[in-house]
Amino acid sequence: MAILNILEFPDSRLRTIAKPVAVVDDGIRQLIDDMFETMYEAPGIGLAATQVNVHKRIVVMDLSEDRSEPRVFINPQFETLTDEMEQYQEGCLSVPGFYENVDRPNKVRVTALDRDGKPFELTAEGLLAVCVQHECDHLNGKLFVDYLSNLKRDRIKKKLEKLHKQA
Repeated sequence: MAILNILEFPDSRLRTIAKPVAVVDDGIRQLIDDMFETMYEAPGIGLAATQVNVHKRIVVMDLSEDRSEPRVFINPQFETLTDEMEQYQEGCLSVPGFYENVDRPNKVRVTALDRDGKPFELTAEGLLAVCVQHECDHLNGKLFVDYLSNLKRDRIKKKLEKLHKQA
């Protein structure tokens, strides 16, 4: 397994739309394992392949405190099941150190493939629903900062650009 480099906003590669995975093979499973190791090391609760500069529709997440509930979503799609919006303070491994409130639908139905390529469906609510939407946004070239005002987004961009120059 390997720790992968996480792209950081405003890197333009984060805006790349990911391509569907055609075949789930050992190479995809190795990428999934590397993504989990990278996510846990960061530490985070979700990671999309786009964030590690692999433009395939793959998401890993684990919302448990003890890293006991790893979830894999290959080619995930979701549909909103409610008009009810929930506000969560979101952060992102690609926007380190920043947390902002974002409104998202509270309940979604997700369809995807698991790490063996088997299709599954689940209904997600609360934090899981937020994470699914957040990570699927990455696969579509979108970041949580896109939900913020231009002023907030520009402030975050300037601060991260300054940090990148110092590094």
